[in-house]
Amino acid sequence: MALRVAVVGGGPAGSSAAETLAKAGIETYLFERKLDNAKPCGGAIPLCMVEEFDLPLNIIDRQVRKMKMISPSNVEVSIGSTLKEGEYIGMCRREVLDGFMRDRAEKLGAKLINGTVHKLEIPGNNKDPYTLHYADHSDGSLEGTAKTLQVDLVVGADGANSRIAKAIDAGDYNYAIAFQERIRLPEDKMAYYQDLAEMYVGDDVSTDFYAWVFPKYDHVAVGTGTMHVNKADIKKLQAGIRARAAKRLEGGEIIKVEAHPIPEHPRPRRVVGRVALVGDAAGTVTKSSGEGIYFAAKSARMCAEAIVEFSNQGQRIPTEADLKVYIKRWDKMYGLTYKVLDILQSVFYRSDATREAFVEMCADMDVQKLTFDSYLYKTVVPANPLVQLKITAKTIGSLLRGNALAP
Repeated sequence: MALRVAVVGGGPAGSSAAETLAKAGIETYLFERKLDNAKPCGGAIPLCMVEEFDLPLNIIDRQVRKMKMISPSNVEVSIGSTLKEGEYIGMCRREVLDGFMRDRAEKLGAKLINGTVHKLEIPGNNKDPYTLHYADHSDGSLEGTAKTLQVDLVVGADGANSRIAKAIDAGDYNYAIAFQERIRLPEDKMAYYQDLAEMYVGDDVSTDFYAWVFPKYDHVAVGTGTMHVNKADIKKLQAGIRARAAKRLEGGEIIKVEAHPIPEHPRPRRVVGRVALVGDAAGTVTKSSGEGIYFAAKSARMCAEAIVEFSNQGQRIPTEADLKVYIKRWDKMYGLTYKVLDILQSVFYRSDATREAFVEMCADMDVQKLTFDSYLYKTVVPANPLVQLKITAKTIGSLLRGNALAP
């Protein structure tokens, strides 16, 4: 019997999973509720994603080679001089990136369904199929036509508010909110952001994260992230970043306002039965940087690779134990990265004094090189021990100078 897999969610995670499964000849169904979805997101992708996921350069709006870190007291530190030729951070619009990856999965054989999955019916044993109840929107209607589909395996790639996660009782996690305005700027102002992105820190723009101005095709994305999900708080923080970046945004026109939850930690259970969670549904966003796109796509690809492997190219139905191998491999590969970024966030984002120390530290070339290398290539780069020692001393020195080690 040939294996049938449903992938719920057609963002970078779902599309990556569907592509890997379809390439292996596995019968794959990819569900996406909104085919023109523009997810609120900074849209930054590391260089390694462009190569690893074979992304064409025309879907990258800007190649950012310079960054400014801006402290609570508006001290600006320029970053980027350590980048080698050809190195950059890619800036994408999610509707463009997601559309490309989804279309590619479909061309490779995944059956794309424009539908909203409302319910996942779970079988009483480990052999019978799962039944997905969904609304098919292919007729263009909002309510859609009620349909069902039976499959052997389900991959939940349906984001932070995952219905698949709820269906398998995957457990909750804390989440932050990303709020963003897309602002079209006059040409002279846009020229400033040609290949430059800005990150602002301070209690006025985010009490536990950072705010950003990221350049896109014909506009900038101006936003903030925070664990405070109170609407009044978010509005106040967004007003804070608008005020801090005011001179650079003069004459700008808001063309879109968007908000979205971002997971803060992995869910307690990421595989239950023959259902696996990937991307935001699993909680793969990093602390400190809040990066999610690469890790979403990578987690989904690793999950799909495990399905291909343990199903013997779709000839048998993998078990829960088989699917859990993907989690073990993931945690082994990236567990340390998550721990390090978690510590960085708790140390540097807890007060304006620690944020000043953090920005001061960013001026150090060794720190910049280590940061960029680990971001662009997704490896916690082993630095020369002397360099490592110097960075540690520099960190402690910055924190002491900012009185940041005081309780």
